[in-house]
Amino acid sequence: MAISHQITLSILAQAVGDVRNAGTTTVEPTIAPPEILAFLAKLRMLEGVPFNNIVPDTELLPHESIRFFYLDRAWTDALVQGALSVATANTIERAQLEALYPQIEKEIDDAERRNRAPGSEPRLKGTAGVVTGFLMRSAAVAGWPGMHVRAYRDEPADSDVEILPESHGSRIKLLRLERLSPAVLLALFDGIPKVLHIEEPRQGVQFGVNFDRRPRQVRASVPARNVRTSEYVDTSGQVVKEPPDARQIPVSFRPGAAGVLDLTNTARSFAAATGTNMSAGPGDPVDGAEFAMQMIRFPYRQVFAQDTATNAVLNDAFRPTVAKVVERNTELLKTRIGEL
Repeated sequence: MAISHQITLSILAQAVGDVRNAGTTTVEPTIAPPEILAFLAKLRMLEGVPFNNIVPDTELLPHESIRFFYLDRAWTDALVQGALSVATANTIERAQLEALYPQIEKEIDDAERRNRAPGSEPRLKGTAGVVTGFLMRSAAVAGWPGMHVRAYRDEPADSDVEILPESHGSRIKLLRLERLSPAVLLALFDGIPKVLHIEEPRQGVQFGVNFDRRPRQVRASVPARNVRTSEYVDTSGQVVKEPPDARQIPVSFRPGAAGVLDLTNTARSFAAATGTNMSAGPGDPVDGAEFAMQMIRFPYRQVFAQDTATNAVLNDAFRPTVAKVVERNTELLKTRIGEL
């Protein structure tokens, strides 16, 4: 598959301008000019490819969904070859391009790894591997544009709370992370993840409660912490690692004011819980720092991982589900035919 000459030339002109405006860097001599390699590497990462070529039907990416996929190297190689063919005008030039393409492909592999600089950490080098990724369509993408995405080959040793640097051996390099629209996020990885973390930005601190919504009633709770160590504690006051394992302290609401917290009674509940080590009583009231320690809420993190309790293999999460879309479209078609 290849995009039209008009689209290719416009993207190529933009890429050349971007590289020239960014200044010069020291690189090893290559067959293709650095600006051309930069353009082709971005093309491999689907930059400039129309969205309807990536997601041909809206049923493949409904609202509040995430879809995992493999990037077909044969498809992207054909895309690159189509872009290079713009400069060939006769059979001799095409034959020359065909002879040079294996070396150009190696150069694109290297340029592909330079497409995204992971801070001060080393870049990948060598032959490009299997590229996987996901598309997510959610209000969370629009609400938190600076969302963090991390992929791992193995579960982090301590817990899901641990964050490993991108240079770590278990961490999979992130090749591209970009919002294609206000609510659609695209990520590409250099390998097949076993564990994926998607997390709210860590730029700020927020207070929050855990809601338990039921018909005609709303309940809220906060996991108990020891205010002296900031660690979570269970009902007996023992330290636990994960918030779900901690004691859930009920949050009080003001009578007749749905959604408005009763801070006084909530603070008393905090102080009465075993293991929080909060001050209590008229002569030693709960202070603001203790209350803030209980109410602080760390960024929400969604973890995608293989379920070890099943017989599923590693790659099951990446199996396409086009058949379900076909079945749904068939039912919709039958319904519309019946309405005629």
